[in-house]
Amino acid sequence: MQPSEMVMNPKQVFLSVLIFGVAGLLLFMYLQVWIEERHTGSIEKTRERKATSGWGPVSYLQPVPRIMTTEKTQEHTTKQQKTEFHMPENLKEKKEKLLNSERFARVLTKTSHSQGGDQTLNKIMESPTNKLIEKHQGTKTLFKKFSELNWPLDIRPLNKSLVKDDKWKKTGVTQEKRRSFLQEFCKKYGGVSHPQSHVFHMVSRIYVEDKHKILYCEVPKAGCSNWKRIMMVLNGLASSAYNISHDAVHYGKHLKKLDSFDLKGIYTRLNTYTKAVFVRDPMERLVSAFRDKFEHPNSYYHPVFGKAIIKKYRPNVCEEALINGSGVKFIEFIHYLLDSHRPVGMDIHWEKVSKLCYPCLIKYDFVGKFETLEEDANYFLQLIGAPKDLKFPNFKDRHSSDERTNAQVVRQYLKDLTRTERQLIHDFYYLDYLMFNYTTPFL
Repeated sequence: MQPSEMVMNPKQVFLSVLIFGVAGLLLFMYLQVWIEERHTGSIEKTRERKATSGWGPVSYLQPVPRIMTTEKTQEHTTKQQKTEFHMPENLKEKKEKLLNSERFARVLTKTSHSQGGDQTLNKIMESPTNKLIEKHQGTKTLFKKFSELNWPLDIRPLNKSLVKDDKWKKTGVTQEKRRSFLQEFCKKYGGVSHPQSHVFHMVSRIYVEDKHKILYCEVPKAGCSNWKRIMMVLNGLASSAYNISHDAVHYGKHLKKLDSFDLKGIYTRLNTYTKAVFVRDPMERLVSAFRDKFEHPNSYYHPVFGKAIIKKYRPNVCEEALINGSGVKFIEFIHYLLDSHRPVGMDIHWEKVSKLCYPCLIKYDFVGKFETLEEDANYFLQLIGAPKDLKFPNFKDRHSSDERTNAQVVRQYLKDLTRTERQLIHDFYYLDYLMFNYTTPFL
């Protein structure tokens, strides 16, 4: 073949390029369709998993379109069975957004567990291999062992044999309603059937009093200081709740926490001790925390939280405010609370009760409320057989000259917020409002 015959003319070149171009286009279109099908299938599987595996992450970027108060919920309930707990329709729609707050995956490594326990459990907890498993695989191995110990699923009837006075009858009825309300909510909408968080983290807020066999979950700004005073008296550490200072209560480390025990010790106490939690209206508790930590001198909250909050949320900030962190405004604090990218983390004083005490995983026998604190607390002391002369103290632990945070005080703090901001605060504490049957009067 002559060299001149091997040269393609322009027409042949054009046809070749055209053929290869069409082939490439067809291949690209095919690959695009294939990728889209795979992507769509993945989305559908994700949606299916979310629909069947619990409640997804909560978003506070948009306000709830409407609010169903507890009163309306109860109205609707009476049209059905009296004992049935009814979830409003808008809450069902929110199911995939809310209770992931009960599904922590955070891992806190526990390296020392006191108070004995059987040898098998101790060997498992202390072995280097198990520590590596905990570090790299989270709670999987721990909960497999813990599930064998039969995590407590139901609340037990309160032992009322020690309550002799008829004056507690009404309080007892109220308590049964609260217990039943929380239990029914958790059964129907809790979204979990076994512990999902690291067990030692989950019980880290629970105080133990072995003599009277009680467990108390600490909720800051809901009477916790005086409750810890009572625990110290019950434990024989003090003769009177009125003689114990604030620092001794919170920094003295006189009381044991449940996470100081090994797994067997935790399990045994959860299943045999009387478990109590005391809660408070979320908005009141939030305002109380702000007043306590930011309106008075504080060597921790001002430099740690105050400086970070002022720096991010205050325009044209002066140098002095950045240095000492004092003078945080309530609106700045709210911006911090609702920010998904907070400059500094959450704190137990304004953390949700659902993340402090896990009320849908730990079945509390007694649900007290700050609004009826003395009555509830003294009834509880009757139930556990406390000394007859021991009464719950009614004094204000700190800043005694300040007016107690109540509904009227809360309204003063909320008046400068927009309705949307108030709604977003409500959304943030939505689970606490529902679990403990609080209405929303501040919106």
